[in-house]
Amino acid sequence: MQWFSRWKSAGRSNGSRLLTREQITALLPRVPDWRILERNGITRLERVFEFPDLAGALAFAIQVGAVAETDGHHPAMLVEHNQVKVSWWTISKGGLLPDDFANAARTDALYQSG
Repeated sequence: MQWFSRWKSAGRSNGSRLLTREQITALLPRVPDWRILERNGITRLERVFEFPDLAGALAFAIQVGAVAETDGHHPAMLVEHNQVKVSWWTISKGGLLPDDFANAARTDALYQSG
C-alpha cells in the first residue's frame, strides 16, 4: 500500500496513458489478491472481499465509496450477501492507469483495517 501512496503523491502516474500489458503484469504483484480481467473490451482490476454478514459488506462498500469520492475516482461495486466485488479501471480512458492500482491498494488497506 505505501508504495502506491508514494507513487501517486510523487506524481509518478503516467497521466492519461493506459498501462501496457507488460506494465500491468509488473504491477500486479503489488496487489496480489486482485485479478486482471477483461469485460466489454476493457481491462480491469477486480477482487471479491468477504464479510461475516451483509451489514459488514455494506459498511465496507460505504467506506470504499467515501474514499473514492474524495479522490474523484469511483469503482464499480457489487454487494451480495456477505461479499463486495470491487472493480477498478479508468472509465474515461477505457482501461487501467497507475492510479487504479493505487486505489486497489487503498481498498486492500481499508479491508485490512476493518
